[in-house]
Amino acid sequence: MVYTADIENLSALTEMAAKLWPQSDMASLREEMKEYLTDEERAVFLSLKEGRAVGFALCSLRREYTEGAQNYPVGYLEGIYIEEEFRGKRRGSELLKSCEQWAKQCGCLQFASDCELENTLSLAFHLKNGFEEANRIICFIKKL
Repeated sequence: MVYTADIENLSALTEMAAKLWPQSDMASLREEMKEYLTDEERAVFLSLKEGRAVGFALCSLRREYTEGAQNYPVGYLEGIYIEEEFRGKRRGSELLKSCEQWAKQCGCLQFASDCELENTLSLAFHLKNGFEEANRIICFIKKL
């Protein structure tokens, strides 16, 4: 079952976000998740199993340049996570569909996402769910 998250889900959402982005500190993640829950241009959906949150998807409206987009705003999948024991049961696809429906209701004609080049599981998920690859890039940085 997919449920639209609200502020009461902040703790569960933050705990799962920490598993998706372990390099982030909890205080920063909590603030970021709070922003997702209160910003009208963002949405959070939860996958529930017997009342327990076992996955989430974050989406937003992007009005700036987005790879492959031709219409703005574009819906954007900012992050998706399913607890390991619940993976492979279409929960991610259900969450994605909720994000896409939300984006359509917001007037979007396209929905976009991204993943790291080496994240083959995410790539397979995206392709399986109807995404087409728009571009590949390698980003650089150096100290000054």
